[in-house]
Amino acid sequence: MSGRSIVPRALPRTVRVLAALALAAAVTAGCSTPQPRVTGAAEAGAEPARGEPAPSAASPFWVDPNSDAARQVRAWEKEGREADAKLLRRISERPVADWPAWDDPAPGIRAAVRSAARTKKTVVLVAYNIPHRDCGLYSAGGAKDADAYRAWIGEFAAAVGDAPATVVLEPDALPHVTDGCTPPEHHAERYQLLSEAVDTLTALPNTRVYLDAGNPDWIDEPDRMAQPLRQAGVDRAAGFSLNVSNFQSNAGVRTYARQLSDATGGAHFVIDTSRNGKGPLSGGREEAWCNPPGRGLGTPPTTKTGDDRLDAYLWIKRPGDSDGTCRGGPPAGDWWPEYALGLARRAAS
Repeated sequence: MSGRSIVPRALPRTVRVLAALALAAAVTAGCSTPQPRVTGAAEAGAEPARGEPAPSAASPFWVDPNSDAARQVRAWEKEGREADAKLLRRISERPVADWPAWDDPAPGIRAAVRSAARTKKTVVLVAYNIPHRDCGLYSAGGAKDADAYRAWIGEFAAAVGDAPATVVLEPDALPHVTDGCTPPEHHAERYQLLSEAVDTLTALPNTRVYLDAGNPDWIDEPDRMAQPLRQAGVDRAAGFSLNVSNFQSNAGVRTYARQLSDATGGAHFVIDTSRNGKGPLSGGREEAWCNPPGRGLGTPPTTKTGDDRLDAYLWIKRPGDSDGTCRGGPPAGDWWPEYALGLARRAAS
């Protein structure tokens, strides 16, 4: 991946999907995507612990009451780490995207939808299972073939049903075609699968779909991403997503996004602000995208952006999930509480 780390959450009552993680010697523009995990609150239909504050009404998106961060808060409170628990609430009380399981996405999605319905909120989901995913790097894997992917997307859509949902479709898939990381023999199939997935998901009555378009530090010329987005069906989607699991600043991403929007006929977009509060790691250090030190939470999720094409700031990458085994981190997608605490301590707001 190009500078991200995407991993679904794993909770005590959660079915964690452990995907094969390939540690490649070669490093690309910087990418590591978290393994999808079904959210504990969703899966178990758990309610918030007694005394736990209700999610803020400021955002229209669902807050998982039993996320890794929420469980960590409760654990630290029991251990007497009150100050740390209070800081971590900057994550636990805000909506974060869910990454449904790669083998069986439906149970986790249905549970999340049920939980969200109780608070009349919208679930944010990430579809991340494209064949030949991540070019064999930290988040290697994906569906075994095109038919398996079609079946997976079908199950994903059926589980969402008529619930309000925002879906970020296949982080890195199009940028990896654009930068040549995905071999040419897979390009046509990838475009076809993404286009079909757009149609399958947008056929749902209350679902908005955003095709991932990487970040400005990866494909630095917006025009290079425009044709891949069009070929994958961005004109039939709600738009595109940027900065997933990366650290580029809001100002830089918005400028890039407007240029890419112009090149795609005015497409709308969403931006991942989960860890960009301090911007990217400076100095051109190796794997700057992978568990970089000194980073902080960015703009909290909201649809109040002040930009007519920017539909929302979202926390697509789950703050506190490792990008990979770099810099002493656990495997990609595993919860790393001390890193999460650092992000919270250095939050932009």
